[in-house]
Amino acid sequence: MASARGHLATCPEPEDTDAPAISALHFRAAQLARAILTGFERHYSFFAEVTSDARQRFERADWQAVQKASAERISFYDARVRETIAKLHSTFEIQCLDERLWQEVKRLYTGLLRHHSRPELAETFFNSVFCQLFERKYYHNDHIFVDSTVDREELAARYRVFMSFHPRAAGLEHCIWEILSAFYFSIPFEDLDRDVSRIAEAFREREPRAAAASGELRIDVLESPFYRNKACYLLGRVVWGDDVQPFVIPLINNEQGAIYADTLLTTREQMEAVFNFARAYFMAKTPVPAATVAFLQTLMPDKPMAELYMSIGFQKQAKNEFYRDFLAHLEQSTDSFQLAAGTPGMVMLVFTLPSYGYVFKVIRDHFPPPKDVTHEQVRERYQQVKLHDRVGRMADTLEFSDVGFPLDRFPADLVAELEAEVPSLLEIDGDVLVIRHLYIERRMLPLNLFLDEADAEEAQMALEDWGLAIQQLMGVNIFPGDLLFKNFGVNCLGKIVFYDYDEIAYLTDCNFRPIPRAMNPEDELSAEPWFSVGPHDIFPEEFPTFLCPDPETRKILVDAHPELFDYRYWRARQQDIRNGIQGNVFPYSKRICFPRPVAESPAEPATG
Repeated sequence: MASARGHLATCPEPEDTDAPAISALHFRAAQLARAILTGFERHYSFFAEVTSDARQRFERADWQAVQKASAERISFYDARVRETIAKLHSTFEIQCLDERLWQEVKRLYTGLLRHHSRPELAETFFNSVFCQLFERKYYHNDHIFVDSTVDREELAARYRVFMSFHPRAAGLEHCIWEILSAFYFSIPFEDLDRDVSRIAEAFREREPRAAAASGELRIDVLESPFYRNKACYLLGRVVWGDDVQPFVIPLINNEQGAIYADTLLTTREQMEAVFNFARAYFMAKTPVPAATVAFLQTLMPDKPMAELYMSIGFQKQAKNEFYRDFLAHLEQSTDSFQLAAGTPGMVMLVFTLPSYGYVFKVIRDHFPPPKDVTHEQVRERYQQVKLHDRVGRMADTLEFSDVGFPLDRFPADLVAELEAEVPSLLEIDGDVLVIRHLYIERRMLPLNLFLDEADAEEAQMALEDWGLAIQQLMGVNIFPGDLLFKNFGVNCLGKIVFYDYDEIAYLTDCNFRPIPRAMNPEDELSAEPWFSVGPHDIFPEEFPTFLCPDPETRKILVDAHPELFDYRYWRARQQDIRNGIQGNVFPYSKRICFPRPVAESPAEPATG
């Protein structure tokens, strides 16, 4: 990550006018620029290949392959960066930075992107290579793309990534039939006429303004479906005049050789839930990512560009977009960083900028008892979450190295806290405070603080959703480890999201046990357990006591989810995982799904 714009340096113009020397420098720069772009093209070819196969995985209902491909795709970028760096070292014997050379490399690389269809991704790849070759003090706009040179509006205008349909030609039903028929799946619809009728009826009911104006409206649909987990999403917008209304048609494989439309989503809130930051990334063909993102921005105008790139699998581009947005916010704001609200964690020190909706998490140098975990294990668990199906219940993170913050935005007490807790990760370089490694997440209200202020109805809803979150994590083989409410947050949609990963474990690695009966009254009164406890032993009967000191809150929780406190329920879910049964977790309520014959339905969905 580059330092703040206020600290960008400008290199002087080269004074050497010797023509042969300039020619040699230009030739070497051109070779370097081409080598880096070749590395990027190699990366994108791998990315596009695994993404293109998403359709076949969906049609085959090969859900294990879906999870494997999602995890593998995330690792492609770093592997290609390492390959490119190795190539540059072996071919060009790079030792230290030649500023004149690398300014020319960037200039020529920019020229290579002039007619490229993915220039913003190529710029980010260039940044990644450069920043692993050279020191942080060179991370400025003379050498890397702190500011992008890409005209995204021109890209979106030049490349059309959506199809348009006009209901006035033959009516709404025929228009929907054309949309569903446009994607040429290799397996049929269960009943295409039924789905067309249901979608048209739902469309008229849920968006009557558009239905009333069907003679004037246009329907645009992205050319590529968006695949994630067990669903395929058709994304579109209804346009009439200056008004734009998003819609989503989720398609489900019935696992019997056919697909069906599950529902119709028509509100921005529903669209936001589909693209929630706590869910896995989509697989979607994006030959011109900037054009796809521009289309998505018309559906979700308030969603940050970084999260849109993240949602379609370009997590490194998302980091770049996030940092540019962060720099702009620092320039436009004056508030100071502060410790985040909530109970301080034993593993992470968390701070935030009140005017910015994110938290910054740093691993403490030392963990007090009873924490028995290493720094490497913490990083591995955050990576485990990155690679896993998050089912809308685990917050995604952006991982950064060498982050430069303006020192004058840190009050003395926060600097003292950082110096005391993370001295190995801290460096003060003039007026820049550098943190060598951190995670950045969306800021949420900790659930324990929410419950402190909630009325009875709000507490009931939150605790019911907390239990549903635990069940959905079970379905993807995740045990949060530390179930305390302080480790869960309430997001902007009111959903409960887990965000503290230092004790996370696979459900199947845990040993859920009943508490053995006491041999005598003295055992029950003992401060120590009267039975042996293994490192993976978990006793669900104990959950209500340590989760809810308040009896009223405890009663709400036990009444809402009594099964969570029975070890047999946890063992049954473990057996489901071992039997290859994966829960269906979709980002919308079952209440708005089209009716399904019970005998023909796949596994009952646990929607959220």
